[in-house]
Amino acid sequence: MNVMNKKTIFVWCLYDFANSIFYAIIPATIWSSYYANAIVGNETGQGDLWWGRVVSTAMLLVAVTSPVMGAIADYTGVRKRLLVVYTLLSIIGTCLLATVQPGMILWGFLLSVVAYMCVEGGLVFYNAYLPEIAPADYQGRVSGWGFALGYAGSLIGLLVALPLVQNEMFKMTFLLAGLGFFLFALPALLLLPADEPARMTAREAASHGARGVIETFRSLRHLKQMRRFLISFFFYEDGVNTVINVAALFAAKTLGFTPAELIYLFATVQISALVGALLWAKPTDRRGPKFVVMTMLAQWIVVVGLAYFVQTKLQFFVIAVLAGSGLGAVQAASRAFMALLIPVGKEAEYFGLYALCGKSASVMGPILFGAVSSQTGGNQRIAILSIIALYVIGAVLLARVQTARAGIERFSASRAQNGVT
Repeated sequence: MNVMNKKTIFVWCLYDFANSIFYAIIPATIWSSYYANAIVGNETGQGDLWWGRVVSTAMLLVAVTSPVMGAIADYTGVRKRLLVVYTLLSIIGTCLLATVQPGMILWGFLLSVVAYMCVEGGLVFYNAYLPEIAPADYQGRVSGWGFALGYAGSLIGLLVALPLVQNEMFKMTFLLAGLGFFLFALPALLLLPADEPARMTAREAASHGARGVIETFRSLRHLKQMRRFLISFFFYEDGVNTVINVAALFAAKTLGFTPAELIYLFATVQISALVGALLWAKPTDRRGPKFVVMTMLAQWIVVVGLAYFVQTKLQFFVIAVLAGSGLGAVQAASRAFMALLIPVGKEAEYFGLYALCGKSASVMGPILFGAVSSQTGGNQRIAILSIIALYVIGAVLLARVQTARAGIERFSASRAQNGVT
């Protein structure tokens, strides 16, 4: 059984705080809206289309590279170093957003992809620490604490950005987002457990990592419940990520939110998400992550349905509270669910596969939203309604996952891996 180290758990959770500053200011509110409306222009949905391309490209790159990089992290003992590299590249890309001027569509696209891809790719190595730093019966709570602290980071980041945005100091806003990410990620980069000794050279690991991806996929034949979960996750996580990435665009264009009002809106989401993550952390361990995820998917279906009919900013604030309260819960429970399915000693490799399913699915939703918006002359209501199908499909598939059987499969796979019959 893992021994809980409070300092290690705190710095791990603090990394959630750090990267949430990025998420809150860059994709969720200010930069996404600024890029679509001020850099590209969004009168006919072209800004929606280009932002959809940003998200989909970044997620596709993460999807393609994560399984290989996860395997390399396992075999060469470079997990922590890779987390450092990915984090610093994302921070540099974020700071350089301050150089993008109206009309510089491709430069803004490139920087957005680098910053977003690296923060998402780094989560493969970050998530892989969870089974190492917390015993199985506390992983749901620790995962929930991380997300809860993350929402606090989002809120603080938005509060700092608010006066800058009100004075249209957008360049300074993006620079401070990068600086905040760096300062609060630094403790984790310095104090998380050191890498295990390398089991292979870099060249051997690269070759073995490529083969490992194929072997990981093949191993799913013997991990039926993990396979079912990942297919379900593929769909519903796409829905969650898509709504997160296009909410600011919808609010700004369809409902006329100003940049400052977008901050108030997202701050409302963060407060409700903080409460939701804390309230659902213990039930994730007691009732099981499947129960929590299924409950949250029903809630997300209601949220998207209501967004189609919303007419006023006040109504959208109410919907934001409902969405936020389910956001942290579904993400934390999904991460805990995956941790319970992974054979011991293969955490980074299988979390790479987890990222592949979540991020490759995230290629579809933003492109769908952007394409529907541009093809309907910028009708974002129809575009957002199309996302509801992803939650329904995910819930139907998740209902087939048998959690008791999953534990048996994980135990059997771990024994086989260690040569125990």
